[in-house]
Amino acid sequence: MKSFIELKKQREFGELLADTFAFIRNEFKPFFGALITISGPYVALFLFAMVFYMYIVGDQFNFDLIQSNQFYSSPLKLISAYGLYFGTAILAYTFTTSTVLHYIKSYVKHKGIVNVEEVKRDVYKYLWRFLGLSILKGLTIFISFLICCLPVFYFVVPMVVVLPILVFEEIGASDAYAKSFPLIKDEFWITLATILVFLIIYWVVSSVFAIPTIIYTYAKMGIFSGEIDPGSLDTFVDPVYIFLNVLSQFFQYILNVITIVGSAFIYFNLNERKYFSGTLERINSLGKSEE
Repeated sequence: MKSFIELKKQREFGELLADTFAFIRNEFKPFFGALITISGPYVALFLFAMVFYMYIVGDQFNFDLIQSNQFYSSPLKLISAYGLYFGTAILAYTFTTSTVLHYIKSYVKHKGIVNVEEVKRDVYKYLWRFLGLSILKGLTIFISFLICCLPVFYFVVPMVVVLPILVFEEIGASDAYAKSFPLIKDEFWITLATILVFLIIYWVVSSVFAIPTIIYTYAKMGIFSGEIDPGSLDTFVDPVYIFLNVLSQFFQYILNVITIVGSAFIYFNLNERKYFSGTLERINSLGKSEE
């Protein structure tokens, strides 16, 4: 029997990290099964779009002037490649994040027993609300980065919990956005430190998966031998190079799931410290059991 992990409780820094990985380990098969069933098709579409994008962008390094129609078709190809790539990336992110958070919501609601059909229904039910808030979240971080690098550290903390607020509290997108700032007010620094640790773990592990692509690129371009071959610019449309990049992107997608689960634990920790909702629920349940 799997042990139920209580999410609605206060956790210290180390407990947040440990319980995040414990949840993924305990729920590994049903968790990733739900991800493949619900968000898998959109992730696959994104990977195919990535192949198309890399091929079209890499093809711009082909300066063969004999192909007279290439100059005229390149702008249209580039616009199509960029549009398809970013469009499918947003879809894959939205469905993946929504699936993870609604899975956790069902896990909490049913005390460890997840109803996958319920998860799938909620993902599609709140799709547009979730997509709109995801775009608003991205714009907030992007604009804060353009203004100056330092405001990013302030805005990234509420933006990490804004989607969990939307899912777990079942409120509107604007209400979730507004509530994220007061929620992190008294726990800003410890929450920021937790987020940075998650990001460092994500960056280090994802960098490991990028090593085969880097080695292959350097080897083909002749950098290891000290002789750079100009003809090796076709590396960007090389099937092996594209395959390694897609594989690396897929593993980064898997790793991103860890940060999403971590955001849910961060939300429940902050919510419990501010409102004691989980404690009150457990007290009420004890009263009912005595009756």
